[in-house]
Amino acid sequence: MSFKELSPTFSVAPQLTEADIAEAAKMGFRSIVSNRPDGEERGQPTASDISHVAESNGMAFAHVPVVAGKITSDDADAMRDALAHLPRPVLAFCRSGTRSATLWALADSDPKEPAITIETARRAGYDLRSIMPSLERRAKAARPMTYDILIVGGGSAGISTAASLRKRNRKISIAVIDPAETHYYQPGWTLVGAGVFSPEQTRHSEASVIPKGVEWIKAAVTGFLPEQNQVQLADGRIVKYHVLVAAPGIKLAWDAIPGLAEALGSNGVTSNYRYDLAPYTYRLVREFRRGRALFTQPPMPIKCAGAPQKAMYLSCDIWSDARVLQDIDVEFHNAGAVLFGVPAYVPALKNYIERYGIDLRLESKLVAVDGQRKIATLERKTADGSTERIERSFDLLHAVPPQVAPEFVASSPLAGPGGFIEVDQATLQHVRYQNVFALGDVAGTSNAKTAAAARKQAPVVAVNALAVLEGKQPAADYNGYGSCPLTVERGKIVLAEFGYGGKLLPSFPTWLIDGTRPSRAAWFLKERLLPPIYWRGMLKGREWMVHPHLIEEPV
Repeated sequence: MSFKELSPTFSVAPQLTEADIAEAAKMGFRSIVSNRPDGEERGQPTASDISHVAESNGMAFAHVPVVAGKITSDDADAMRDALAHLPRPVLAFCRSGTRSATLWALADSDPKEPAITIETARRAGYDLRSIMPSLERRAKAARPMTYDILIVGGGSAGISTAASLRKRNRKISIAVIDPAETHYYQPGWTLVGAGVFSPEQTRHSEASVIPKGVEWIKAAVTGFLPEQNQVQLADGRIVKYHVLVAAPGIKLAWDAIPGLAEALGSNGVTSNYRYDLAPYTYRLVREFRRGRALFTQPPMPIKCAGAPQKAMYLSCDIWSDARVLQDIDVEFHNAGAVLFGVPAYVPALKNYIERYGIDLRLESKLVAVDGQRKIATLERKTADGSTERIERSFDLLHAVPPQVAPEFVASSPLAGPGGFIEVDQATLQHVRYQNVFALGDVAGTSNAKTAAAARKQAPVVAVNALAVLEGKQPAADYNGYGSCPLTVERGKIVLAEFGYGGKLLPSFPTWLIDGTRPSRAAWFLKERLLPPIYWRGMLKGREWMVHPHLIEEPV
């Protein structure tokens, strides 16, 4: 029989006989693929029969049966998977060879050249023109996309930067890569956990926040290839860029604390760091009347460093109003050596620690959870500098996980020693790749990882990315601004605003809001003003009070 070669490693044929298989083995074929369903016609050898003959001739075998005229993308995927595992060259067959040739075109040929695929099949005697639209779609999907500015991450940092870029230049091509269906206003989860916000107030569809004129690539990123100006997607596609903005956020490492992931959502274990658990926090707190409540904070860096104690203060306020606080033993286990990293705000916070009767335990971190037994294992520093582990029973545990850079970031050429993206702290430009910028939680900067920081960083990155796109040097700088509205009771907030080195950077005059003291005005800002500022301002490129500082301008 004449075998029709479609590529150096793949040939097709009509129905094979035992003699044909022996001949194929002599010619050097190492695998046989049957594309015929069993029982298609009288006297047809079964797949099992062909498999035995192939194996007796030292060849591998795979059965990928398809129905003539009804080949689907799933069939092509099955053929692709089979070919990926079979030794080559491969000889595939069906009744006439047409189905095998079709599957080759859809699964194993070069998707960039559908016309060449069709012509190759024609020369072998197979007319595949009917699948040209499918081949063209596949070629388009495989063709590397190229953008002037590519943004990885569709969270607050990525969307704000995209909006800021569109505001400044509507002629360039911009794409945002993110697989998520939903966009969350994470600063609101603290208030969900206290019954102030509903969960629904903190979420919109991702599609609704993508700026007009920006393309959304709904996919996950698996790798950065900065030497080639490329990003690798989980589905195998490559996306090219002239300038890259990386803002994929931070990874909540729940599994780093044995037992925590399994315990969450039951047995009194919760965390406001998850959308689905914040309502559980409020339910637990509302129903809690007596016992021990543990609140934990892991080592830095974490997003919103004040959030672990915000949950605690608001819970204590609820218990105080319910007149049950005196029956609750509240402990705060903070892995850090201080209550809060900026000294100016500590006195006000300590007043609330004392007011609520909280047992503050510094340099003490959660290392394991037994949800069934309601036991938390903590590692604490002793007076002589060594560490010891203790077990504490609990009735309520609000846990915050350690937080690290996403794996595809930490393993990439963009990562610094700690796994986060290594950028200049002022310009947010990568220290080795001048056409790469990073902002938000993934940036290896020393500022507080908050949405307020991203709000300040976005216009700086937009200005600098556009400058680099035009062959210029970065023109704007970032002063490390971050804000942490510390909700110390319902109706009052200590508004911490600071930059690099802990420098206080208040946005308002002290007669309006003195950030070092609990303030009702700051609560009004947090509850009423910041959500619309986020949804209608920050994500829309409206840069209220965050106009980027230009490097040549005086501070």
